[in-house]
Amino acid sequence: MTQANDAHGINRRSALRTIAAGAGAAASALWVSELSLLAEEQAVHAHLLATTPQAGAWTPSTLSAQQFETVGLLVELVIPTTETPGAKAALVDRYIDGVLQAANPATRDRFLAGLDWLDTRSTTLTGTTFRSATTSQQINLLTRLATEPSGEEATGVQFFTAVKSMTITGYYTTEVGLRQELGDSPVMMLPSYPGCTHPEHQ
Repeated sequence: MTQANDAHGINRRSALRTIAAGAGAAASALWVSELSLLAEEQAVHAHLLATTPQAGAWTPSTLSAQQFETVGLLVELVIPTTETPGAKAALVDRYIDGVLQAANPATRDRFLAGLDWLDTRSTTLTGTTFRSATTSQQINLLTRLATEPSGEEATGVQFFTAVKSMTITGYYTTEVGLRQELGDSPVMMLPSYPGCTHPEHQ
C-alpha cells in the first residue's frame, strides 16, 4: 500500500469513527439500549464462540446469508481495515450473530426489521439494496443517519446506533482491537465478563 493510500485509509477510519461516536443520544430506544447491554454482557462468550474453529464452513445461527453479508459490510464500515485489521477481520459479524441469538425475540426482531429498513431505504436513495450499493453510497447513507437524518429515518438511526454499539464492543474485546488498535496488552482481555453466566467462563 502506498503512503497516499495509507493516509486515505487512516482518514477514512477517522471519519467513520466520527460516525460511530455520533447520534447515540438521538436514538435511545429501549430495544437499542437492551441490545447494547446484552452485547456487553455477552462480549467474551459470544466472541469466543465466533472465533472457535468450525468443522466446515461457518454459518450464522440467527441471520440469513444475505443478512449476515450486510452485517459484515456494516461492521467493516464502522471500523474498516487500514494498517490494522478491521471489524470484519476480527469476526465481529459473527459476534453480532451470537449476540442476536441470545437476545429476546422482540429485540432480535427489531434488529432484523432494521436490516430490512436499510435495504428499503438504500433502494429508495440509490436504486439498489445496501449490500449491492457502492461503498460511497453505503457511506453516504450511514453518514446521513448519523448526522442529518430526515424524520422518516428514525428507524434507521436506531438500527445504526445498535450496530455501532455492538461493533465497538465486539472489536475492542478482541486481541486485535486491544493490542493492535489500542496498544494495550492482551492480558487485559477479560477471562469472563460481568453478567456472563456460562460455567466455562466462571
